[in-house]
Amino acid sequence: MSTAVALLGDFAAKVRAEGLPPELRADAARRVLDVLGNSLAATAEAPAKAVGALVAEWGGAGRSTALGHAAPLPEPSAALLNGTLAHSLDFDDTHLPSVLHPSASVVPAALAVAEARGASGAQLLDAIGVGVEIAVRVGMAGYDPGLGNSVFFERGLHATAICGALGGAAAAAMLSGLAADGVAHALGIAASMGSGLLEANRTGGTVKRVHCGWAAHAAVTAAGLARTGLTGPPTVLEGRFGLLQAFCGDKYHLEPLLDGLGERWELPGIFFKPYPCNHFTHAGIDAARRLRARGLDVTAIERIDLGAPTPVLRTIGEPREDKIRPSSGYHAAFSGPYTVAAALLGGGGLGLFHEDFTDAAAADPARLALAAKVHCAPDARCDEIFPHQFPAVLRVTLTSGEVLEERVDVNRGGPGDPLTADELALKFRLNATRLLTDVEADEVTARTYGLPDAPDLTAFTRALRAPASR
Repeated sequence: MSTAVALLGDFAAKVRAEGLPPELRADAARRVLDVLGNSLAATAEAPAKAVGALVAEWGGAGRSTALGHAAPLPEPSAALLNGTLAHSLDFDDTHLPSVLHPSASVVPAALAVAEARGASGAQLLDAIGVGVEIAVRVGMAGYDPGLGNSVFFERGLHATAICGALGGAAAAAMLSGLAADGVAHALGIAASMGSGLLEANRTGGTVKRVHCGWAAHAAVTAAGLARTGLTGPPTVLEGRFGLLQAFCGDKYHLEPLLDGLGERWELPGIFFKPYPCNHFTHAGIDAARRLRARGLDVTAIERIDLGAPTPVLRTIGEPREDKIRPSSGYHAAFSGPYTVAAALLGGGGLGLFHEDFTDAAAADPARLALAAKVHCAPDARCDEIFPHQFPAVLRVTLTSGEVLEERVDVNRGGPGDPLTADELALKFRLNATRLLTDVEADEVTARTYGLPDAPDLTAFTRALRAPASR
């Protein structure tokens, strides 16, 4: 029988030969636009500057566009920088219930190789579609239905970085012209390279922002090594010392990885984020916005109780002292109390936006005073729904004794409550115009949506380099 990685290689080779259906190419183009907007908005962030300085030190002959840089970089360096940008603001798309952010690794890896290898727009989108699909399916292999959570997550592992390296490697291998066995080898090599720990979500540090960049860098490197003759183990996923056993022990399942492969696609159901913060906070934000729309007077609040799924509280509610007084704007993005307070006081963009997660905003006395009134606790109904959605319930006790409640069971941005085309366009424009002019943002949008028919990526990448050339 074929091994799991061999079947994934066959899947990639078939799509490479036949192409994705038009609706999936269109969805992949939306993923590209979302990643580009999130990335353009992050070019001034400290992690981007740190990675940019490092890749400048590395040097090398450049063939791939790096956002914010006028000159091209070597493919692994461009993937590292662009992947770091894509995940820096925690605004990237999310797959449930694997709790993965697949596009932030796969798109940068695919872009770097596609440009260097002279791919067409359709070839780029086909590779992205396959890479995202493989990433989330590997993530689903590590989802334990009995536990109701990702085993990766339970063990403190960042599945996005681990699985994103594999998905990115498949995309990069396809764009490198590798056949099915070459894609399988790229996956087998990348499985030794993906890594990431989630402790920074709890107690600080900026290393998590580079996880998707390193996954993209590993993906490009793995595909290159496969192209030049390195091989990976045929049982790299299901073997005794394979990736799934190593990371998940005996709690992994191969069925979600392989069942319906190429027939049932996860890609269209991946959630776009309306807010630039940890996805676990979003339902609480929406509940707060609903209460605010009902006319809630924040000055009359005595206490706020935020109910959420039990596993979520380790990220957004603990340690309580850190969550009610986040140490920076970035850490505020992982705080249930802070995000609820910010939403109750009003925010930018589609509800909350980047200005709500600056260091100054995180230190705002009014927000901190309101955040200190928020108490996080498990909620039984939320536990039943999680992780197919990230629900929340908000109960506000007023000084009069009255209690107001809003429950959000379905996350905004997913199939049950999708962002409209206008909302996605607004998200991109608000992101992109932190660096691009309105005219440049419009051109990038048009070039991205035109990728299915683009014979090459020359005009597309030229538009991305425009702001750095000014």
